[in-house]
Amino acid sequence: MDFWSDTAEAQKTMRRLGQLSRLVEKWRREEKKVAELAEDLAVAEEDPSLIVEIEPRIADFAERLDELELELAFSGEYDSRNALLSIHAGAGGTESQDWAEMLLRMYLRWAERWDYEAEVLETTPGEEAGIKSATIGIRGDYAYGYLKSEHGVHRLVRLSPFDSDHARHTSFALVEVLPEAEKDVDALLRTEDVKIDVFRSSGPGGQHMQKTSTAVRLTHLPTGTVVTCQSERSQLQNKEIAFRILESRLLEAELVKKAEEKAKLKGKHVEAGWGNQIRSYVLHPYKMVKDHRTDFQTGDPEAVLAGGLDDFITAYLRSIAGKEE
Repeated sequence: MDFWSDTAEAQKTMRRLGQLSRLVEKWRREEKKVAELAEDLAVAEEDPSLIVEIEPRIADFAERLDELELELAFSGEYDSRNALLSIHAGAGGTESQDWAEMLLRMYLRWAERWDYEAEVLETTPGEEAGIKSATIGIRGDYAYGYLKSEHGVHRLVRLSPFDSDHARHTSFALVEVLPEAEKDVDALLRTEDVKIDVFRSSGPGGQHMQKTSTAVRLTHLPTGTVVTCQSERSQLQNKEIAFRILESRLLEAELVKKAEEKAKLKGKHVEAGWGNQIRSYVLHPYKMVKDHRTDFQTGDPEAVLAGGLDDFITAYLRSIAGKEE
């Protein structure tokens, strides 16, 4: 059979070859650095004063090696892809909506630290403060592989800034992380299977947003999956974003289906949705962030909320290494 006769499979193969090529190139660069370090260490044996200059390079290399080892541990078919991350406020009104907005800032700052391209695709503002929901597109190597650790319910305990008595409140938000679908590779969506409705946007935005029907609702008829987008002033922009999110949700459904089939074969139960609380952020009466899956914790929640998620992500990835096969 001719390689290009099956376009979808050919695209997958070429994409995989590209990933492996980039991976080999990374390791070749590190191999060169090791050779240079070995030469410099040999010279330092004759002149110990040079060790002071070499030690920082060794520390940098060790840190980089940890990152590369994590990338090698990625076993999922979609781990190297871009990610779509959605945040949904839980019950609790303004408290949870403010918490959802705090999480949105946290992930945007994390992406900035990693030099990932992050774009807020869709937001639904809260009634008084915060957001009801938001979706971010995060582009970069292994964005989904890293961020899949964030999928689940996030819990916040703090003194409420919205309560006149400053009472302690507990808020919840659900974070969903999807691998971004690729049209040329996945081909999960047929336009004839999608019902498109347009309506007037609601929420902040002034009268300009209310005069025309710019918001878009897509319904995937075979599965009943619904996606709504109303953030942009242009109906075309909202439609493009909604299709992008819908394609990724269909891809996620395929991943869940495969996971459930594997779980049945192994006799395991797969939990999903709101019941799966993964992490607690406590700002009062003490300060702590704890991941309930790995037991990793820190006493500096401010640093975590400023985008310092790397230790949590690393702990999770190490805990699942080899378990996804």
